[in-house]
Amino acid sequence: MKTLRIIPLGGLGEIGKNCTVLEYGENILVIDAGLMFPEDDMLGVDFVIPDFRYLLEHKERIRGIILTHGHEDHIGALPYLLKEISAPVYATPLTRGLVEGKLRSHGLLHQATLYTIVPGQEVKLGPFSIVPFHVNHSIPDSVGLAIRTPLGLIVHTGDFKIDHTPIEGKTTDLGALARLANEGVIILLADSTNAESPGYTASESELIEAFQRVFAKAQGRIIVATFASLLSRIQLVIETAAQFGRRVAIAGRSMEDNIRIAEELGYIHFPPNTRIPLGQISKLPDDQICVLATGSQGEPTAALARMASGKFRHLKIKEGDTVVLSSKAIPGNETQIYRNIDNLFRQGANVVYGEQAGLHVSGHAAQEELKLMLNLLRPLYFVPLHGAYRMLQTHARLAYELGFPKEDVFVLDNGDCLELNTQGARRGESVPVQNVFVDGSLVGDVGDTILRDRMALSRDGFVIARVTLEPKTGQLRETPEIISHGFIYVPESGDILQSAESAIVDIVERYSAQDCDTEELSKQIKQRLEELFYDETRRRPVIIPLVSTTT
Repeated sequence: MKTLRIIPLGGLGEIGKNCTVLEYGENILVIDAGLMFPEDDMLGVDFVIPDFRYLLEHKERIRGIILTHGHEDHIGALPYLLKEISAPVYATPLTRGLVEGKLRSHGLLHQATLYTIVPGQEVKLGPFSIVPFHVNHSIPDSVGLAIRTPLGLIVHTGDFKIDHTPIEGKTTDLGALARLANEGVIILLADSTNAESPGYTASESELIEAFQRVFAKAQGRIIVATFASLLSRIQLVIETAAQFGRRVAIAGRSMEDNIRIAEELGYIHFPPNTRIPLGQISKLPDDQICVLATGSQGEPTAALARMASGKFRHLKIKEGDTVVLSSKAIPGNETQIYRNIDNLFRQGANVVYGEQAGLHVSGHAAQEELKLMLNLLRPLYFVPLHGAYRMLQTHARLAYELGFPKEDVFVLDNGDCLELNTQGARRGESVPVQNVFVDGSLVGDVGDTILRDRMALSRDGFVIARVTLEPKTGQLRETPEIISHGFIYVPESGDILQSAESAIVDIVERYSAQDCDTEELSKQIKQRLEELFYDETRRRPVIIPLVSTTT
């Protein structure tokens, strides 16, 4: 009996690294390959990508990768996957343009096979027939997917909301969804990001008046920080600036790259004489300047953070500047964001931020829109996707309220498997997955042990105990040397250091009468110093014993 398997490799129980696998027989379809930004305890990690081991083990079975839209949490891990496999990639025009830029920076563009798709166009990949349909999101060219399989129709919503007055002009294709409902949907896989939010998500067009108020009130320069991928928001800022006689400059590499790609493809338009190079803004009066900047999430190397710290070459914040944060804080980024806001206020800027400012709307459906999607499609089975576990559970409860039986709703974790055959749907054998950390050029080399060490070092510092022995007698050749960083200030901690030295001497003397096992001696020193320092300081520094013999 042929079985269809749905295996999420990322995006469940978390925000980011979305990647879902559909498998039928010897055929695999991959939907999205995104990254996730590190959490607070992932020290030194640049970002996190899905565990692609299952795909690498079965790479000859992958018929294609299809992308729902161009956000990093859906395309950011694609280069790391394409370094290991050769599979065609299908994306809408803007998403493809963003992917090409990403692959070019990784030196992979020449070996990648990319195809452009548009809503309504059928793509056949093995037993899968995929037809994208347009949805509203916070980036143009977003699509959901109607996936026809030998066992029935599966609908993947992608990231969506139902916006009747979007700035980009195209609404979510409810007509296409109604036609799919008439055909009969076996499984619905749906975005859960805003499942905790009651009502409806506000339309992007509601921001027009809010931005006009800010621009009408501001006397000096205006700096707007937002996500570089929020292209509809960026277009709104450009049009509002032009309306108020301001020229627009771009600050931040990712903002420049995305705007360049979107402008080439016709998704961003600058009115005549509106754009100005960042290096020339000093030639204009302050009330004629608007700067679009990266750094709305407090990223330390982004343009806004460097402005806040006074280290941005082209622009120094001053009295009279208005800084607008047009974004929602990603959980975990609040400390960095508010640090930047404080520093901007210190330099005299008026900072407009937070929900009360009304300068950001979500790109994800709230509860009433999620209910509409469920009621419209009435799938036989439902799987909440894309969200922290509480969001998935809340989305499932919405389905229960609409009459879906609990046994037909599957709240999965990454690696869980949902199997569908002619007998129905059930949970199958899970696939092992774990976080894969990208740290500089290292991919997967940094694991939980290293992160625990980094956490310990950041919290309690480290101590090196250097012990030199006579090779024949095992006696100390010289007084043990204690080196401390991030734990105690050595010159002012004589009592603790003397206790540590005495402890080392005692341990060495116990071993000097026999053949000295330096490895065992190192273990004994490490254990004794850990106990000593904790008793004295209630801290647990990382202890590194260096025991050597000299000739």
